[in-house]
Amino acid sequence: MKTRRQFLKGAAVTVGAAGLLRHAVFAAEAAPRPSFITRVPRMKLGTVTYNLAKDWDIATIIKNCTEANFQGVELRTTHAHGVEVSLNREQRAEVKERFQDSPVELMGLGSAFDYHTTDQARLRADIAATKEYIVLAHDVGAPGVKVRPNALPPEVPKEKTLEQIGKSLRELGEFASDHGVQIRLEVHGRETSLLPNIRRIIEVADHKLVGVCWNSNQTDLEGDGFDHNFDLVKDKIFVVHMRDLYLDEYPFRRLLTRLNEVGFTGYCLAEIPDSKDPVRVMRYYRSLWLAYQNLL
Repeated sequence: MKTRRQFLKGAAVTVGAAGLLRHAVFAAEAAPRPSFITRVPRMKLGTVTYNLAKDWDIATIIKNCTEANFQGVELRTTHAHGVEVSLNREQRAEVKERFQDSPVELMGLGSAFDYHTTDQARLRADIAATKEYIVLAHDVGAPGVKVRPNALPPEVPKEKTLEQIGKSLRELGEFASDHGVQIRLEVHGRETSLLPNIRRIIEVADHKLVGVCWNSNQTDLEGDGFDHNFDLVKDKIFVVHMRDLYLDEYPFRRLLTRLNEVGFTGYCLAEIPDSKDPVRVMRYYRSLWLAYQNLL
């Protein structure tokens, strides 16, 4: 008959062997699969919750992005994730922790604030609301906030509106400096999406934390052409929004080439329609994104 000591010793060996077996199985499962990626991309790939992920909560965002090998996400306001200024301190800390404990980076928040209005009271209200959003970004660990221009009021001289937007962004940049958050101006809106106008806004803002969210609009090709327009803001591109890469109306391959040429290491974000099979679509998107850079 085995003594109690012999039994415990035998049990310990059995448990230890089982643990080693589980470890070996896990190691085999975790071993990287063969890959034909010729070099690691310098840029990172993520998604905007508009529109693909508009109905996903945080857990679903992290799950789907992880499965598709997307590295980050920009959370657009009003969507199902619920990351809004109404969150209290504890809720903000929880959001920050959930992303920090995952492979997915909360790389930014996407607002809908703009600063072209002729109503000065509304302008001050939008600036104040943006500052609240900057604080939210800081609290949840997002390093940037996307804002936008949306139009040029026809009754106001263009230069006056561009200057108003630029000065508003300078004020926001100064406020954001105390919170370690970038202000990312989306190339957006009627006439304001023209790159010479975006360039003028950025010049007026004149702040290191105020830069451009390239938006892959057809207006990028107007005037003197894509390369000229890209060069107007190439040193101030903080993040890139990209539509469906199969669209042959837009030079996505050229865009990625130029981004690599200027040493861009930030995020390219898929801003694409919803799908009933989102992870599969995201995987295809990533493959095309890599192939356009000749990395596959």
